[in-house]
Amino acid sequence: MLRRYGRVLALLALAVVQAAMAGLTGVMLLLSFALGMVFLFPPQVMMVRELAELNRKLVREWAGVGIDRPYLPPPPPPVPQADGMYRSERTLYKSPRVPAWNNRWKWLVSDPATWRDEAWLLLDPLVKVVLAPLLLLLPGRGLRVYGLWSKKLLDPTAASRLAGQVSHLQRTRNLAADSQAAEMRRIERDLHDGTQARLVAIGMTLGAVEQLVESDPKAAKALLAKARDASSETLTELRRVIRGIHPPVLAERGLADAVRALAMDSPLDVTVEVNLPHRPEAPVEAAVYFAVSELLSNAARHGDARTAAVDISTNGANLRVTVTDDGMGGADPAKGSGLTGIERRLAAFDGVLAVHSPPGGPTTVSMELPKVLPTSWTGASSRMPRWKTATVVLLWATAWCPTFPQGIVAGIFKIFGIEEKTWFLALHLPEPWQWPTITGMILVGVLMHVMAIRIPASHDRDKFMAEASPTKPWC
Repeated sequence: MLRRYGRVLALLALAVVQAAMAGLTGVMLLLSFALGMVFLFPPQVMMVRELAELNRKLVREWAGVGIDRPYLPPPPPPVPQADGMYRSERTLYKSPRVPAWNNRWKWLVSDPATWRDEAWLLLDPLVKVVLAPLLLLLPGRGLRVYGLWSKKLLDPTAASRLAGQVSHLQRTRNLAADSQAAEMRRIERDLHDGTQARLVAIGMTLGAVEQLVESDPKAAKALLAKARDASSETLTELRRVIRGIHPPVLAERGLADAVRALAMDSPLDVTVEVNLPHRPEAPVEAAVYFAVSELLSNAARHGDARTAAVDISTNGANLRVTVTDDGMGGADPAKGSGLTGIERRLAAFDGVLAVHSPPGGPTTVSMELPKVLPTSWTGASSRMPRWKTATVVLLWATAWCPTFPQGIVAGIFKIFGIEEKTWFLALHLPEPWQWPTITGMILVGVLMHVMAIRIPASHDRDKFMAEASPTKPWC
């Protein structure tokens, strides 16, 4: 209880700081737009955002009300044209400074969260004063009410959520495109340096055979044998390239058997544990397979490892993969050890990569791909929380009372002048209050029925949206 009172006093003290900040930022805002001192606007906005972010943090920790950052993604840095110049509107600049300033200005001015923050800073001290009695008498309830007010004004709007998701999808698409381009370059390099060179050599050998077949049959026969060996090596090379594109064992037998085949082909002593009730989708299988393949290859070539362990399991709708080896450690994605390519591959599924590789080892790489598994076989429950179920049951059990006996039936008695009042509440009230009470009872009953229907429907909608498009934070 003392802690809650301390938090309430801190919030009320913060209102004084907010009032002073509102005066300062108001002057800066006025100077920016009235006198053309536009250079004051960005720092003013960032000051208000820092204060709003502090309020979000306090509300989340003290009131248990989570508020996401609502701001639209910042604009990308200016990109030079072919002639090295930077364009902003219809003007060209030699330096990116002015285009970057213009883009930042438009970003701050056009973001609805900027003006919602300004409104919050202006109104929040007044709201705290109004809520002060509730905060002091019932601090727990008061903090909750204040948290809901803050969430109403500081939470992301639908537009900012959509913009954040679009920005995230654009970044993911770019990473996936980069990963695909790198993969195509690797395949092109393998074909050019390996298969193509071998085929050229075979062609030259057959040309020599054509010249020697009559003058030196013995030498021609030896060259044919050499061409046959080269064709066998070329076939092996082609099979390796094909496996690098999409291994047949992965398509035919699934992720578990494909990873076990990797373990058998690896020079390391690899143990594999796979706990998947069913096969994930093909793109997910391919991403995990090539990530595990790269990690085992790194452990053998760069880590000087002897043993490794692969564990693939589920965590609800998430797919979790852990690869551990006893190598010398020191793996770092920044050093270009293949981990960057794995990150790009996982980014297409919003996957995350965590590396723990101290000098001397062991190395543990954990990967998690969120919401890539169907909840129908992950064991995730679609039932509502108990408190929602209890609320719906209570609403259905009691909604009939205000709707019918206290509302509709009492109205019928009133219309036909039936003197029997029995237990109808409205009919025991003075005459001017009877019809308002009957109408209010009917409205309360209808609202209770609507809530009893809406709560399960809202739960199903939220569950579907969470499965269809996982939310991602943005700046």
